[in-house]
Amino acid sequence: MKNNNFKRFLIAGIGLFAATSCTDLVNEETDSIVRASEGGGFTAGNPTELLISAYKDLGTYTDQANIYALGQHTSAEMIPPTRGVDWGDNGVWRTLDQHTWDATHSGVINAWNQLNQRVFKANEIIASNPSPAQKAEAQFLRAFNMFHVMDFFGQVPFREVTDGVDVNPKVLTRSEAFDFILKDLTEALPNLSKIGPAALNGKASKAAANFLIAKMYLNKAVYKSANPEGPYTHAAGDMAQVIAAVDAITADGYSVSDDYFKNFTADAATETILNSAEGTPQNRWMMTLHYDQNPSGWNGFATLADFYDTFETGDVRKGIPAKGDGKAFSGIGNGFLIGQQINDKGEKITDSRSKKPLVFSRDVNLAGTPTEKGIRVIKYHPATAGKYILMRYSEAYLMKAEALLRSGKAADGLTMVNNLRAKRSAKALASLTDNAMFEEIGREMYWEGGKRTVEIRFGKFTTGTGTLIKDAYTVLFPIPSPALVSNPNLKQNKGY
Repeated sequence: MKNNNFKRFLIAGIGLFAATSCTDLVNEETDSIVRASEGGGFTAGNPTELLISAYKDLGTYTDQANIYALGQHTSAEMIPPTRGVDWGDNGVWRTLDQHTWDATHSGVINAWNQLNQRVFKANEIIASNPSPAQKAEAQFLRAFNMFHVMDFFGQVPFREVTDGVDVNPKVLTRSEAFDFILKDLTEALPNLSKIGPAALNGKASKAAANFLIAKMYLNKAVYKSANPEGPYTHAAGDMAQVIAAVDAITADGYSVSDDYFKNFTADAATETILNSAEGTPQNRWMMTLHYDQNPSGWNGFATLADFYDTFETGDVRKGIPAKGDGKAFSGIGNGFLIGQQINDKGEKITDSRSKKPLVFSRDVNLAGTPTEKGIRVIKYHPATAGKYILMRYSEAYLMKAEALLRSGKAADGLTMVNNLRAKRSAKALASLTDNAMFEEIGREMYWEGGKRTVEIRFGKFTTGTGTLIKDAYTVLFPIPSPALVSNPNLKQNKGY
């Protein structure tokens, strides 16, 4: 693990600039997207080429830092222990875990920059005389990236491509951004292609748009609330919209896979709605595997015993032991790696630093942690991994079940959840409560990058293990300091 410099391109008034992040495997694009002149002139680009570049930009979601870190590290599913000097990185990981970030945090700054840059690129495509289909794809990509700005920060800066560099971008409130995103998706839907499930689904589709529409309405009470800290009231009409959007995805041929870990392989068959054609899931195993395993990982992130214990014995999502049958990477299991680890030959591994057996333990501390501590997580296996998934049908399926629960139809939601649990070899639940729904989402979607949003919706974000600042204002990240300086239309979020 080493620090690489990321080249940023300035979108005047939004405040993109050079920053650093701990990563090895994600390459930032090197084509500047800024064509606005000081006087506000604009030269249209080639929409085909710009759209290709915009899809490549989805590779940034595969990084273990920035966007992924804000959505996952801040949850109670993941802990980033500092092992000696490894993963210290000036405390950037610890502050995410403890909810002690501020407006100068590199992950906050980088995520803001990356997302707003991608929104602007979509604006540029839309302004470059695209075909109706190209415009629809650009609208989806703008909506997808803007959704994350809205979700993370509340406020959303927006610059027209015809604005000169002397014009400060206008700022959409969270409610205004919600309406803008929903309008983009609604307008795009008729001109997006109907694409069914495939191992590689790297293009915007009707199913992808409906997925984001469902997520928008499921979280509408959060995004439209006058008080972003809650409590939230989920309207029955919004839940009906969630159900309708998920039903449309199902009608396009998607279904819950009978083989859970197959979803994360090159042979995924029924669930992949959208994945990143650029970038691989390699960071997901490198960020957690030990140095002495094959592949030799960065010995970083682990899960917490409290979360691990929400899985019952027999639930396939809990994991499949390593075979150690002599094949490459067969010393690595699927799911949660706990206990004595083996190599590809089935031999017990010794930790080359401590000289002790490499036994992943339940106990793990945030700082001063021995190299073997902590339960590791493998969903994308190095021997079989396909592309990185951004939208998966099981999440949509559970969104519908939750919408039914919130609509007063808990029995129907329970039927859906138990059907999924049967496919995962888990026992049927007797009833479906808010907490049971929350835990089932965690068991199905762990480490896939969106747990923060779920915790906020269920009112659990400030109560997680290790959280030091439990104040409700932390449901929004701060507006980065450089952005505030560059755009006076932005106002710092409450509490920062």
